Amino acid sequence: MLSLVTAAEQQYRHDTWARDRELALLASIRERRAAEKAVAPRQTRPRRAAWARPIGVRLAPAEVCTTTCAVA
Repeated sequence: MLSLVTAAEQQYRHDTWARDRELALLASIRERRAAEKAVAPRQTRPRRAAWARPIGVRLAPAEVCTTTCAVA
C-alpha cells in the first residue's frame, strides 16, 4: 500500500512539473508575440526582381555580364 502512495505522489509531482513547464512556455510565446506586435513595422525597400531569362538561353563567354553591368 505504501508503494502505491509513493508512486501516486511521484506521478503527481511529475505531472505538476510538466504542466508548469508547459504553462511557462506558453506564457513566453504569448509575451514574445505581444512584443513583436508592439514594435512598429520597419520600412523596407522592395526587393529587386531578377530579370527573367527564357529557358535554354545560354550566354557566350564574351557576353557574360559582370556585376558592374548588372548594377547599371
